[in-house]
Amino acid sequence: MAAPSGAELAIDSPMQGTIVAVDVRPGDPVQPGQQLMIIESMKLEHVIAAECRAVVATVAVTPGDTVHTGDRLATLEPREGAAADEPAAEERPPAEGQVRPDLADVLERHAGGLDQSRPEAVARRRSSGQRTARQNIEDLCDPGSLVEYGPLVIAAQRRRRSVDDLIRRTPADGLVGGTARINGQPVAVMSYDYTVLAGTQGLQNHRKKDRLFELAERLRLPVVFFTEGGGGRPGDTDGAGVSGLDCMAFKLFADLSALVPLVGINSGFCFAGNAAILGCCDVVIATANSHIGMGGPAMIEGGGLGTYQPEEIGPMAVQVPNGVVDLAVADEAEAVAVAKRYLSFFNGAPTSWTCADQAELRRLIPENRLRVYDTRTVIDTVADAGSVLELRRDFGPGMVTALVRVEGRPMGVIANHPGHLAGAIDADGADKAARFMQLCDAFDVPILFLCDTPGIMVGPEAERSALVRHVSRMFVTGASLTVPFFTIVLRKGYGLGAQAMAGGSFKAPLFTVAWPTGEFGGMGLEGAVRLGYRNELAAVDDPVERERLFNEMVERMYEHGKALNTATYFEIDDVIDPADSRRWIASALQAAPAPPPRTGKKRPCIDTW
Repeated sequence: MAAPSGAELAIDSPMQGTIVAVDVRPGDPVQPGQQLMIIESMKLEHVIAAECRAVVATVAVTPGDTVHTGDRLATLEPREGAAADEPAAEERPPAEGQVRPDLADVLERHAGGLDQSRPEAVARRRSSGQRTARQNIEDLCDPGSLVEYGPLVIAAQRRRRSVDDLIRRTPADGLVGGTARINGQPVAVMSYDYTVLAGTQGLQNHRKKDRLFELAERLRLPVVFFTEGGGGRPGDTDGAGVSGLDCMAFKLFADLSALVPLVGINSGFCFAGNAAILGCCDVVIATANSHIGMGGPAMIEGGGLGTYQPEEIGPMAVQVPNGVVDLAVADEAEAVAVAKRYLSFFNGAPTSWTCADQAELRRLIPENRLRVYDTRTVIDTVADAGSVLELRRDFGPGMVTALVRVEGRPMGVIANHPGHLAGAIDADGADKAARFMQLCDAFDVPILFLCDTPGIMVGPEAERSALVRHVSRMFVTGASLTVPFFTIVLRKGYGLGAQAMAGGSFKAPLFTVAWPTGEFGGMGLEGAVRLGYRNELAAVDDPVERERLFNEMVERMYEHGKALNTATYFEIDDVIDPADSRRWIASALQAAPAPPPRTGKKRPCIDTW
């Protein structure tokens, strides 16, 4: 503040410290904001500046002097026209477009890891028909939502390579990751970068994964992981360990199972540790060019198991029908679109929806009870239009598992497919259904069972698949369900298979109803007649008469087991007009209480199989 005309203005020390610089002498003119001297206090420098236009009258200190709060430093003689609020030249904002050097260094380093600064790497990806890690993440996430963690990290190879080389050739240590939004929902997203050391798992990118996995656990963030890469990296030199096994990434990621949705996306080669990450995911989305295996060519050859090209290991022709891949897609663009669809089932209900004319359901089951049909037509008709996302279509084809919506509400559907083994439940189908039940239950997604099964598959060949153990998973998992679930019997509801399609009992679901085409029995009708009336049939010598009697007995049992008759014994809740199926489902969903707020996991994990 300027002093009255003719009065000296005292400059006193605002703190205790040491004078490290004195920039003026008595008689010097000064401007507002001009530096007079510098005091160092607690390792920080504090500028003492003029408050107005003035002439220095006295200077009471020299460099090296120690001063205390209130000590006199100098006096000034104000001059006419002094303006205390006139900004100093040093305090004026930089000219437009001008960047201070330290910020320029930061911006330059960040830019060096972006696609624009790596044209050769981008060209290599284009030549393989693939996108870069950053392109995939940009397509996946809501615009501008990515907050990247660790973009300045470099490979832990300082002992063998220069830092400049590592900055140039190993940006982000081959892992791009951070938090973002997808469909407006907060997520954690990660992608190995195949252009950096073949997407291998390095010491530093393991630490980045650990950081993001911990954030996902703390903030309950779904995780989407692009897993392309060659597994563990032997070339890192900066660690203190021996084997490279002292890392937390796999444990931390596995801990997220059943806590948050885990989505794995793969394009290209995915071997060893990268494949382990992919295999831990709830759902695996893979492009047509994917090759997935727990060991790449080097590991196979090193084990004395032969020499193979990477293209020979785990192609989609193997990994789709064997159940490793849940959703097979053409390319990365489709993979990203499917991932968004999948995550939408865990992100609330849309405000609008449409569905097919429900009267169509009345004609989808053939009147001829021996005629095959595709259960998927039923699912497509019952569900909201365009909402069906089928998982593992080519694995366990006798069982259909799909995420759908009914009146906007997400649901899981488990349905027998008569086109495979007449809908009988085999080992693969049981595993597929049980694992899907776990997935739905973990994330509070209700389940609709569409039952049309002659029972559990039988025979010596079936037993070689450990059928007893596999099929029993449906009973154990069904008994532990906490979400609302319902059963509609479309046609056959026989034996243990029908009970497995109802959580273990027709009284376990919130409702068990049948369409008019429903039929019930302890086992298939033909088998029941041959077993229960063996002696009567054997007593008929004439084969034509024996066949006539057999068909008559089957018809009587069919009449006895028809849905209408079964309902009179209250073994099921009702026989309904198929067109009323959505009304039953919607009513039950509305009646069921909302799931309690989540504070942790409902179940220890979702089985990887």
